Amino acid sequence: MISIIIPTLNEEKLLPLLLSQIRKQGFSDLEIIIADAGSKDKTIELAENFGCKIAKGGLPAKGRNEGAKIAQGDIFLFMDADNFYLPENFLNKLIGEFKKRNLDVASFTICPDGNWFDKLAYGVYNGWVKAIQNFLAYATNAVLVKRELFEKIRGFDEEIKIGEDHDLAKRASKIGKFGFIKTKPVLTSTRRFEREGRLRTYSKYILAGIYMAFLGPVKKNIFKYHFNDLAK
Repeated sequence: MISIIIPTLNEEKLLPLLLSQIRKQGFSDLEIIIADAGSKDKTIELAENFGCKIAKGGLPAKGRNEGAKIAQGDIFLFMDADNFYLPENFLNKLIGEFKKRNLDVASFTICPDGNWFDKLAYGVYNGWVKAIQNFLAYATNAVLVKRELFEKIRGFDEEIKIGEDHDLAKRASKIGKFGFIKTKPVLTSTRRFEREGRLRTYSKYILAGIYMAFLGPVKKNIFKYHFNDLAK
């Protein structure tokens, strides 16, 4: 079974799009877990209407860990609520290649729904992650990992302020096999760029990446990161 775990906070607009896309996949052996951080809108009601399990969340790392605690699958797929479009037959192809390559942890192609610059930036990033996959594990904003390995490394580090998905992939790759799975792109919202500004957001990501590369996980409040209404 595949457990899809999604942290949420006031996601009544985008979450139904993602849940509908998952349902259209026709992948029967799965469960969906929503780790909610106290939504004030209809997020939980909508999730329950789709048959999702509900876990008490918090900031993304905590939400993912809490979701994993009630998960029953042997493979965990961590996604964000703003990954709102999945290509046709995406889950079958993703899980099929994950098993065929005997991977333990993986990431895959993410593409924004924004302008040409966003698509170019993400295209370069996806290509870079694929190119370095054999000697450095780096994730997009979605991670696929075997339950056994996830539990062995004790899940996401909840002290990390930004880039906890990259940290998980890096730690998991030290005792398991990491791979980047090239799929037709999963579309993600550019709402953060529009809310905070593209220059500011891209600069934050680049500086955080440099920090992680040379100094390790970001556990200080150097970069302000907002999970909707919650701030790291």
